[in-house]
Amino acid sequence: MVWHTVFFFALAAISAVLGFGGLLTWGALIAQILFIVFLVLALFTIFIRKKR
Repeated sequence: MVWHTVFFFALAAISAVLGFGGLLTWGALIAQILFIVFLVLALFTIFIRKKR
């Protein structure tokens, strides 16, 4: 899942350099959503492991 976040972030960065505004917006939005999901899952996993 982290790979997907990095991919969409790179897509957004390349789109920004080339000037594709619409693609930049969607790539950045997807990267942000995936990052938040990954962060929540990571924190949940850490919390569960500490309870054991």
